[in-house]
Amino acid sequence: MYGVNGNPVIFAGNSHPELVQNICDYLQQDVGQVEVFKFTNDNTFVKILENVRQKDVFIVQSDVEPVNDNIMEMLIMIDAAKRASAGRITAVIPYYSYARTDKKDQPRVPITGRLIADLLETAGADRAIMVDLHAGQVQGFFHVPVDELTAMPRLVDYFVERNLDNPMVVAVDIGISKKARYFADAISAPLAIVEKRRLGNEDRVESMNVIGDIGDQPIILFDDEISTGGTVISAVEAITARGAKEIYIVATHGVLPGEASQRITSIPHIKELVITDTVPLSEHKVNSKIKVISVAPLLGEAIRRIHEGRSVGELFT
Repeated sequence: MYGVNGNPVIFAGNSHPELVQNICDYLQQDVGQVEVFKFTNDNTFVKILENVRQKDVFIVQSDVEPVNDNIMEMLIMIDAAKRASAGRITAVIPYYSYARTDKKDQPRVPITGRLIADLLETAGADRAIMVDLHAGQVQGFFHVPVDELTAMPRLVDYFVERNLDNPMVVAVDIGISKKARYFADAISAPLAIVEKRRLGNEDRVESMNVIGDIGDQPIILFDDEISTGGTVISAVEAITARGAKEIYIVATHGVLPGEASQRITSIPHIKELVITDTVPLSEHKVNSKIKVISVAPLLGEAIRRIHEGRSVGELFT
């Protein structure tokens, strides 16, 4: 059986091989050998190139663009590991994209977050690891154990070391205010909240009000995920109208499709955009205002603890 007698086997999909290499560097072991590519007919092929019989296997794949291809690739990798008689298979998903579709909020729409959970289990996943889910209830979509990790301590440490003068934390909307409160308490800062409404299904956002007293102190604008940047830009407009001049943005997941990173960082009042590497950042999106904090040590330590049968929760106590 799998266990502490030997290292876990960690395989990388094609979505974020750099993160997987950094995880394995933290654990001081090699990345597992696997062949993953597409045939000319667009079918995905997977072949595991080492013995995994009764091994503790971890397959790491972020749900990033192209999202559906990467999900399918992970399902096939899980199936390949199961048919190779792996002892246990853990799906490590640093960014679970479909966590946004966690309920029926309109007539005749799917709950895709649940569908992906069902597919992962059907493929053969015995447990899952994720980071800062957009909707925590996604854990309940699974019948297998789910460890939801948080990058919050690493983000807190960064801003503690940054030592801003009397900062205020501002939640970009009411839905994220609970996590923003934890962040604000951790850096001993007050909290304000932007009230917003989303217009339709096209990522258009209108900020309507700011709950709290915004002054000219440094502002840390808090969110869990930045996609097109509509919510963040709308919040920036709302708080600059109330006197904010020095703004830092922090989020775990920097999806940033297209020109989103340039659109956000080109705003003069924004001094820094702080994200983690749950989502790979392509070279054309990088600029001097973007700071990327790695979650590789967090994921590596969680993998080690799960493999050895130790508590993951102790990481955050």
